[in-house]
Amino acid sequence: MAELRKRGLITAVVCSDPFLKLGQAQARTFGVPDLPLLLIPHPLGGIDLQQVKIRVDAALPALLELVKEHAQ
Repeated sequence: MAELRKRGLITAVVCSDPFLKLGQAQARTFGVPDLPLLLIPHPLGGIDLQQVKIRVDAALPALLELVKEHAQ
């Protein structure tokens, strides 16, 4: 993901709440401290499809805003 970001492509990482600090640290480590992290409620594993859809709904506005910003 870092290499794609460095090439100027629209990129983001989906990250659940407990992993935010880890995601930020990894982004800095890989040289892309501005990498967007799209937060979703934890957990993602072991949940049913309805709960996955809820998490998608939580992340979608940030994803659409990211794409909109880069399309201008």
